[in-house]
Amino acid sequence: MSFATTESIEEIKARNKELIQEVLTVYPDKTAKRRAKHLNVHEAGKADCGVKSNLKSIPGVMTIRGCAYAGSKGVVWGPIKDMIHISHGPVGCGQYSWGSRRNYYAGTTGIDTFVTLQFTSDFQEKDIVFGGDKKLVKLIDELQELFPLNNGITIQSECPIGLIGDDIEAVSKAKSKEYGGKTIVPVRCEGFRGVSQSLGHHIANDAVRDWVFDKLTPEKSRFESTPYDVAIIGDYNIGGDAWSSRILLEEMGLRVIAQWSGDGSLAELEATPKAKLNILHCYRSMNYISRHMEEKFGIPWCEYNFFGPSKIAESLRKIAGYFDDRIKEGAERVIAKYQPLVDAVVAKYRPRLEGKTVMLFVGGLRPRHVIGAYEDLGMEVIGTGYEFGHNDDYQRTAQHYVKDGTLIYDDVNGYEFERFVEKMQPDLVGSGIKEKYVFQKMGVPFRQMHSWDYSGPYHGYDGFPIFARDMDMAINSPIWGKTKAPWKAVAEPRLLAAE
Repeated sequence: MSFATTESIEEIKARNKELIQEVLTVYPDKTAKRRAKHLNVHEAGKADCGVKSNLKSIPGVMTIRGCAYAGSKGVVWGPIKDMIHISHGPVGCGQYSWGSRRNYYAGTTGIDTFVTLQFTSDFQEKDIVFGGDKKLVKLIDELQELFPLNNGITIQSECPIGLIGDDIEAVSKAKSKEYGGKTIVPVRCEGFRGVSQSLGHHIANDAVRDWVFDKLTPEKSRFESTPYDVAIIGDYNIGGDAWSSRILLEEMGLRVIAQWSGDGSLAELEATPKAKLNILHCYRSMNYISRHMEEKFGIPWCEYNFFGPSKIAESLRKIAGYFDDRIKEGAERVIAKYQPLVDAVVAKYRPRLEGKTVMLFVGGLRPRHVIGAYEDLGMEVIGTGYEFGHNDDYQRTAQHYVKDGTLIYDDVNGYEFERFVEKMQPDLVGSGIKEKYVFQKMGVPFRQMHSWDYSGPYHGYDGFPIFARDMDMAINSPIWGKTKAPWKAVAEPRLLAAE
């Protein structure tokens, strides 16, 4: 049900504020005081959502965040397909990050593409005691022999590396020289750095700056540019998202010279400083390198959102505004071309989804970017929050996406999220794999919104019908009328017996 249809905005605000206070009562006073800063109800007209963010999670309170290593290896560097990414340290981090986020790519795995392979230095106790530099040297030599078509290597450091002081920079420089100037990038992304995976994004961006851009030679920089060259930044091609976005950009007359980093390559990274515009999808993970390129190379950048037809049209026009009338006309032509598809999708699914409510808790840009797609289908987002958002993420959310009275929660833990969902009773929850089965067992329809629950793409006009179908399939499945939470199924017979 949509609370907006039965309550005034002021009543919704009061109820949500009361819910926050109810949730906080379970904590000790000090913890409650700290967590209260991360929970709020959005009030229209305010510049931000009124929550603290990018702070350390409270020890002992289960967080859904990842670490800096996850941000670098799992998000930014890992999808670069023609480079080998070494997890330098014990096998566990590499093994856990081995499962790809469905970063689709073109190529032959193990020959010229390596995204779904795991490479690790597999630290043992003796490596912790005596250091792993020599082992890393041997590993790079083996990789060169086994996979001669790789175009570069990154060294993604795990926590022990920062503690024992392995000099991965020296190893990188020595092996790069030995192999004729090969790009070998040391990334100091030990998991203990920062408060979440967010710092890992920043560290990875800085590594691109220092070990790719700053080492460009005239030969590597040889690139014939055109006035219409753009680079897609911060799209990881989950389920083919970048491909469906690229289609629209090329149809409007632009030339995509790079994708960062889904289905991306080292050559594309090297070509990006020649772009006329960087279009940024995931602000949180790639704003750092976008700002650097603006300062050093004079390349402007703009954010875009290809979730749902309203935001797609808005973004296409925004991007076209950086170019001449040819591209502006191309944008209008693309929007008109796909309007019949949009009308058909809305006609089919909006009657089935009108008024349905959603609560989101995801990473990156999704807590705000997907809101427009839900609204295109007549749905209402009544709660949203970020795993590792910063203040500027919440500012963008408040100014452009959420409605008055929306419940906002930063780094929400399992207890808080379950209580919010239990009380607000949304028709759908969109979050991560750790939350999926908890809410499904509670009888709440759920979509895994980190990797599209093995579906996708969700971006672009190609993705909108898939998005609509998946939301309808989750909410209107007949299974919810035939299942019951296990603890309720067990409890009720006992109650009957007691009577």
